Amino acid sequence: MKNFKIILCIGIMISTFQLLGQNSFKVEVYGKGEPLLLFPGFSSTAAVYNEVITTFSKDYQIHAFTFAGFGDVAPIQKAWLETIKKDIETYTDKKKLKNMTIVGHSMGGTLGLWLASDRAIYKKLILIDALPAMGALMFPNYNSESIDYDSPYNQQLLKMDEADFRAMANQMAVNMSLDPEGQKKIVADMLQSDRKTYVYGYTDLLKLDLRQKIANIDIPVYILAASLPYGKGAAQINYKNQYQKLNDYTLHFAENSKHFIMYDQPEWLNDHIKMALKTDE
Repeated sequence: MKNFKIILCIGIMISTFQLLGQNSFKVEVYGKGEPLLLFPGFSSTAAVYNEVITTFSKDYQIHAFTFAGFGDVAPIQKAWLETIKKDIETYTDKKKLKNMTIVGHSMGGTLGLWLASDRAIYKKLILIDALPAMGALMFPNYNSESIDYDSPYNQQLLKMDEADFRAMANQMAVNMSLDPEGQKKIVADMLQSDRKTYVYGYTDLLKLDLRQKIANIDIPVYILAASLPYGKGAAQINYKNQYQKLNDYTLHFAENSKHFIMYDQPEWLNDHIKMALKTDE
């Protein structure tokens, strides 16, 4: 964080906010060079990438996204995730961005797969612990059509008081990061999120199944995966099963890391992003 503030002060990083008519996200732009689109995971903000921004804004133009309903970005109406995807396409078209690399964590990686499977305009995908069908990891006999927005669980979440929601967030954070400071950030982001976005936006994600669609992707895909909490062996099986239709990808595991690799193994993450960016250049 100290280095991040220094870079801000000495002007290496140029920061602007741009919406270009879209209200489904906020974008912070830093630096110059080939564009890196940074997509955070569900309920996270662009701040989850602070170390990545500090490292790569010297050589790349960073476009760091925070999605509607999270951080200080106002919520939008449904369909939340589909609107975000369409607005990103409009944003990159209006900005005339070329040779774009998407770096996406969790939901942000799934979103990257969705974008790249529909339009062959991206240079690379760097996915941080991300899957094409998150619901398939969570539900046996998964069928995206069976996921209901008006489920009893969703209604329970909507009615949950702040104390119970905080307790749930604390438990989830422990499961997603080994780092105590990282856990605090995860909880803070969850508590700041718009409740309806948290409930219905996550349902959007669970309903999204890209396992067949990723066969359309014909660019380098680098997957940086966490070894915990399932263990490397179980995680390898999950990735192999979900990415069967992807033509080619490179998979690396961060040892001793849970889902938020940027908190548990930040140096490892930056090193592997750097390797992915430099490969085949």
